[in-house]
Amino acid sequence: MPKFLSLFSVFLAAALAADAASTPVEITPVTARRGMVVAAHPQAAEAGVAVLKAGGNAIDAAVATSLAVGVAEPYGSGLGGKLMMLYYEAKSGRTYVVDGMDAAGSLDVAAYLKRPTEDRSYGYGSVCVPGLAAGLWAAHQRWGAKPFAETVAPAVALARKGFLILPKSRDFFEEQEKKLRRGDLEIARLYLPGGELPATGSLLPNEDLARTMERFGREGRDGFYRGPVAAAMVTASQQGRGVLSLEDFARYEARITETPLAIDFRGYRILAAPPPAQGPALFLTIMKALEDETFGGGPLRTPANLDRIGRTLRIVAPLVSRAVGDAPESRSRVDQLLSPESIREIRTKALSATGPSLTLALPDDNPFYESPMAATTHFLVVDSVGNIVCATQSQSLHFGAGVVPPGTGVVLNDSMSNFAYTGPEGVNYVAPGRRPRSTISPSIVLRGGKPVFAIGIPGAARIPTAMLQALLDRLALGRPLAEAIGDTRLHYVPALNTTDAATIEAERSFPSVDAESLVKLGWKVVLPEEAGRGRHFGGLNAIEFNSDGSLTGYADPRRTNVAAGW
Repeated sequence: MPKFLSLFSVFLAAALAADAASTPVEITPVTARRGMVVAAHPQAAEAGVAVLKAGGNAIDAAVATSLAVGVAEPYGSGLGGKLMMLYYEAKSGRTYVVDGMDAAGSLDVAAYLKRPTEDRSYGYGSVCVPGLAAGLWAAHQRWGAKPFAETVAPAVALARKGFLILPKSRDFFEEQEKKLRRGDLEIARLYLPGGELPATGSLLPNEDLARTMERFGREGRDGFYRGPVAAAMVTASQQGRGVLSLEDFARYEARITETPLAIDFRGYRILAAPPPAQGPALFLTIMKALEDETFGGGPLRTPANLDRIGRTLRIVAPLVSRAVGDAPESRSRVDQLLSPESIREIRTKALSATGPSLTLALPDDNPFYESPMAATTHFLVVDSVGNIVCATQSQSLHFGAGVVPPGTGVVLNDSMSNFAYTGPEGVNYVAPGRRPRSTISPSIVLRGGKPVFAIGIPGAARIPTAMLQALLDRLALGRPLAEAIGDTRLHYVPALNTTDAATIEAERSFPSVDAESLVKLGWKVVLPEEAGRGRHFGGLNAIEFNSDGSLTGYADPRRTNVAAGW
């Protein structure tokens, strides 16, 4: 049986077993001794494992996995989007940040503001310079062991042969059928074969993307940001009223720093993506404010605990929104937010708060109002010596801007939608070359300087609230990761005005008696989907380091995730 089909069988078995699980969504751990990949599609996980088996390290396997995920989840991420990566180097114990976030082009802000609001989320006017390719190239140049072309080759082969359409892949295509049919001929040609949605179980190739990746593998960074690929993207942008130039592509560079955001929490050290990533600043600040909480000595998801968390989130969210962006002062603002004095003040305000109102004075890029369909993917790689790649990549909304420059096969992002367009003094206000902020939140947990686990998730606004739940469950309440990931997922949504109640969204496995208690406390409760469906709530992926030296991968079946080791 082909390897990807055997992995697909494992994935289906795990998904079918979920109905009988002790937690609402059963997570089937996979344990191995020499390496582990957890990714959003079985063929992408297999690509990463193949590179590890061939002698590649975690960075080599990450390049293969990232690009293969971009092939197999064209709605979620790829060469046309962004990347935020944490890299833990085992020999030094250092953790690096690779910032390959998208960047605005050479736009005239005043003129852009006069354009229809829709131009910020659809079409070439919504496209930023993609950062993923530069991020992968920069990471490989610094830490890769195999020739770059070899690490790209598995994704090239996958694009040429075609990736397997899984049932949930088909669901995401169907949910975005309107965008696929909206008018861009290239995206329709590639992803509506014969004018129809791709059938479950079929293979969907992309020869143009295969050729683009071949050039990228052969020429490295310049194969994407200079030459014919860049020219094709810029030409399409200019013809489609976009704001990108050849100079924008040529001068784009990924940033590598050794400054992840970090907190100490009950004996653990949590490392996460720094600004312009916004998600970690939110959940890490809330965690510090709740560090001394007992949570009633019981489960996290009681009405009293959820109310307490919601009150704390109400205080923290506007502070984070004012602090996080792609600006020099942003990091110091976040560090100040996490200071002992700030945390004490947040605790005091949260304890004295009355009512659950989350009517927040947030800017127009407020992440709470992001579409639940915002597209992202999270993958992890650990190699035989303990190097870790924990990476989240995205095109912003599903299928990004809904456009593919002819001849490239690359779905482009719509990351202009993530800027603020009011309050020019704000740290996330749109500006040429600025990188819009994002909720993406790759994180690594250490204890005594040694890795315990790495974790991350897609899901737009629901990323930081999902990370908060999983980390509190595991680190504050001592629950196994499989339970922390598989339990009922929740999310907080602010009220739109002062007369409405704030909302707690949850999977339908949330007990009705608890929902009634929350309503009595003043919350509105909405149950948008069955546990495990994965439309509103993304799939948490994680890799855990065991005391015997083995690795355990956790792939959340809310999405098409798979853990594969060797």
